[in-house]
Amino acid sequence: MENVIETKGLTKRYKDKTAVDGLSITIPEGKLVALLGVNGAGKTTTIRMLSCLSKPSAGSAYVMGHDVEKEPEAVKRLVGISTQDTAVAENLTVRENLEFMAGIYLEKEGVAPAVANAIKAFGLEEFTNKKAKVLSGGWKRKLSIAMAIIGEPKILFLDEPTLGLDVLARRQLWREIEVLKDSMSIVLTTHYMEEAEALADHIFILIDGRIAAEGTLKELEDMTGETGLENVFVKIAEKV
Repeated sequence: MENVIETKGLTKRYKDKTAVDGLSITIPEGKLVALLGVNGAGKTTTIRMLSCLSKPSAGSAYVMGHDVEKEPEAVKRLVGISTQDTAVAENLTVRENLEFMAGIYLEKEGVAPAVANAIKAFGLEEFTNKKAKVLSGGWKRKLSIAMAIIGEPKILFLDEPTLGLDVLARRQLWREIEVLKDSMSIVLTTHYMEEAEALADHIFILIDGRIAAEGTLKELEDMTGETGLENVFVKIAEKV
């Protein structure tokens, strides 16, 4: 199985802080991987470097064999990203948001079919001609993810995709993410431990920009002697 992401010593420094500190990870094709950590652990910074939104200070990162520093355009063609700040144009309709993103990635003749498929896949039919600003938080999240995948990326970055959603909206979005796992590799950040338990094939726990532990849930439970990801996380975080 091919590794879609490989990093070695990946580091991001700011003037007064090292946000990511020597990160070395591999992510195989066709998996959903969760990056877990408290605020400031380096999760979003890692995604920003892997999606070419921020340059590393040191180390290397490859996305499907492409260097994020030397080949950013090639990397951007392979990835989609849904940020924790829901990135939709409030004054455009749902259709217009999707058409805008599709127009960036696809040939003209491919835009209309891609938009129609995205609207159907995420159940956005009743909102197609409504401005994004009238959507609830859950529907905006759906639209944001639909926009992220409309270019048919090989890798999808989901940064806190269910932040602020009620429990029903969160569970519905989980089901839609499960479907996406069949067609692309996914890197997920979340503060909801039950979300990572439900969705992730492999888990990385970041503490102060470093990997403190990694593995499947079962492997992490065996490592710590705890049951449930929340207990595992607390045990690891308190030891560091």
